[in-house]
Amino acid sequence: MSDQGDTPSANAGKTVIEKLGGIRDRIDAIDNKILSLLSDRAACAEEVGEIKRGAGEENIKFYRPEREAQILRRLKGLNKGPLADERITAIFREVISSCLALEQQINVAYLGPKGTFTETAVHKHFGQGVGSSPFNQITDVFREVEAGTADYGVVPIENSTGGIVSHTLDRFVSSSLKICGEIHLMIHQNLMCKNQDMSGVTRIYSHEQSLMQCRDWLARHYPDVVKVPVASNAEAARLASEDPHSAAIGGENAAKQYALNIVSPHIQDSANNMTRFLVIGKEEIPASGNDRTSLLISTKNRAGALYKLLEPLERHHLDMTNIESRPAPDTHWGYFFFMDIDGHVSDADMQLALAELEGEAELVRVLGSYAKAIL
Repeated sequence: MSDQGDTPSANAGKTVIEKLGGIRDRIDAIDNKILSLLSDRAACAEEVGEIKRGAGEENIKFYRPEREAQILRRLKGLNKGPLADERITAIFREVISSCLALEQQINVAYLGPKGTFTETAVHKHFGQGVGSSPFNQITDVFREVEAGTADYGVVPIENSTGGIVSHTLDRFVSSSLKICGEIHLMIHQNLMCKNQDMSGVTRIYSHEQSLMQCRDWLARHYPDVVKVPVASNAEAARLASEDPHSAAIGGENAAKQYALNIVSPHIQDSANNMTRFLVIGKEEIPASGNDRTSLLISTKNRAGALYKLLEPLERHHLDMTNIESRPAPDTHWGYFFFMDIDGHVSDADMQLALAELEGEAELVRVLGSYAKAIL
């Protein structure tokens, strides 16, 4: 019998195993380095906390959103792949969030209940290292932050399909809170129910905004099923979880929260369905280098009033990215204007424009200057 030795396939198998073993050894070594570096970064965060406390200052700011924005923009600029920028941002947000928790536990109030898109926005912006509490009304979120029970709040302000959230705008009229940040969240609406399919379903629950965002899809696929608007998508999921004849529209978090099956994913009419959320708090945020300023302006209802508000912005080369009007309470045909302008309130051009606006309008209030959302 001749000595055949190892067959080519056996040799090839050994080569694959050896290659994978070598790569896994490298991964283990890299993970060890990452863990060591994370420990070093956490130790730096603890040292920062000790220095701040040792300074003996009142109202010490541990959370610095402008600094966080600068870090994330810098890392995105350095990223050469293969991980996409949004994955790099998500990873480092969690690193920053965990390190911040060593300095101070941040508490965030948000429009709930649990399982809403607003809760997803909270964790996208603050990471998992913060404490969060859901509230049923936008007004309740404002009150928690005003009372100091929560450090920050997160509320929706507008959707690319459904438009402005008027309750949030109206609340700014009577509140002294500042806008401390913004969050942009891609919204993927999903049809979900207890069953594996829609057999026997006679009604679909959802928030009125979500029903609007899925109106055409629903008209094509379920024109005869009753659509019932409720307070939130999470509430819709809860109701669907209790009734096999009901379905809900909402996010993946809501489906997980209430153990529902997603029978049709991504049913929103627009592929670019995005909601913008605001972070509200009590402090003014320093410039980050790429900022937005939000204004509340009131003027008398007279010919050319709006033009006179916009003209100083054009003269000082300021880009207004959004304007909304809301009826002023306790007046006849009076209006408040909400404006978003590129730039920070500390910028020289912004200061000049604000001075001119204050001379023209009855009221000019800076709702906040804050870092633009990092996707």
